[in-house]
Amino acid sequence: MEASSPSLNFRSPTSRVTGRKPGWAIPELVRLRKNHLKNRYLPLRLCLATANGGVRVELNGIGDGDGVIIVDHGSRRQESNLMLNEFVEMFREKTKYRILEPAHMELAEPSIKDAFGLCVQQGAHRIIVSPFFLFPGRHWHQDIPSLTAEAAKEHPGVSFVITAPLGLHELLVDVVNDRIKHCLSHVAGEADECSVCAGTGKCQVYN
Repeated sequence: MEASSPSLNFRSPTSRVTGRKPGWAIPELVRLRKNHLKNRYLPLRLCLATANGGVRVELNGIGDGDGVIIVDHGSRRQESNLMLNEFVEMFREKTKYRILEPAHMELAEPSIKDAFGLCVQQGAHRIIVSPFFLFPGRHWHQDIPSLTAEAAKEHPGVSFVITAPLGLHELLVDVVNDRIKHCLSHVAGEADECSVCAGTGKCQVYN
């Protein structure tokens, strides 16, 4: 599903913009900007919120009326899908968000539509969809906005926000470095396999 995006002009972080037929060019609103002073990439603090009444800019902040959906691609391998559930539980424990659901974009359940409905049942009036993807691509540009908009049709008055994928977040440097160090410790016989490799025997030196 593709539609033209309205022209939006932001004058300040508190501005609100409305339009009758918002398009799905969401990346224009959550595009990363470069902080030239620190030479780091920081996410913009504005995301696109969409409802039947138009488009508005929302400030950051999760409230009691918000539901969060963490969505991955989905896999035919059940262990991969179950790993998302484990991550969501970790996320819940860390953030204490009241309404939080996992979803798979395709190939597995629950779908975005399922998770959207569960959030609304728990009292959510705004749904924040967070793609558990590394870099932006077609799924973020088109598929997730389309699937979320379709799910929202069954819940008039409930708005939604689609956040940026993981992208160039500097904390990912620590995650990747931690994996490297652990795997090298394992092949050196100084550590057990990590939770990802456990039982697979994949973490080894190949000649």
